[in-house]
Amino acid sequence: VDIPLFGAAFIRPFREHHVDPIAMTKHDIVETNGDNCMLANAVLIPALYMCYSGGEPWMVENVSLLVFTATFTIYVCLTNQIHKWSHMITGLPRWVKILQDLHIILPRPHHHVHHISPHETYFCITGGWLNYPLEKVQFFQGLEYIIETLTGSKPREDDQKWLKGE
Repeated sequence: VDIPLFGAAFIRPFREHHVDPIAMTKHDIVETNGDNCMLANAVLIPALYMCYSGGEPWMVENVSLLVFTATFTIYVCLTNQIHKWSHMITGLPRWVKILQDLHIILPRPHHHVHHISPHETYFCITGGWLNYPLEKVQFFQGLEYIIETLTGSKPREDDQKWLKGE
């Protein structure tokens, strides 16, 4: 949470939403998506530069890369919005419910698994498609082990302090 730039913008909101999962549903579109859209610029700006400097021949030669880049940045920009929708009990547009029911975006019941204390599983918040396979290979447990080993910080260790307002 105390990591410069990224801590306050990306880590803190995820930690806080475990304490109050409904709070994020009250955020406006900029507060929900702004940080991720700014982060997407780190990918979009170089891609646009390459399109500009390489011209049409470069774009034709790299169309697959450009489609991937566009798709990736759209999902990065929308991931917090999709996550927010998975927390909303009412007020979801019909088309969002359809996408959730089809598992194109993260469905509420699927994301609920993550919100069962101690919040140590099912971390994928856009589609949720990779949660099961990553769980089976213990990907996130391994990642947490590496982080704890390198930093000495245990994931979610101080969540209870946040609940008490300490």
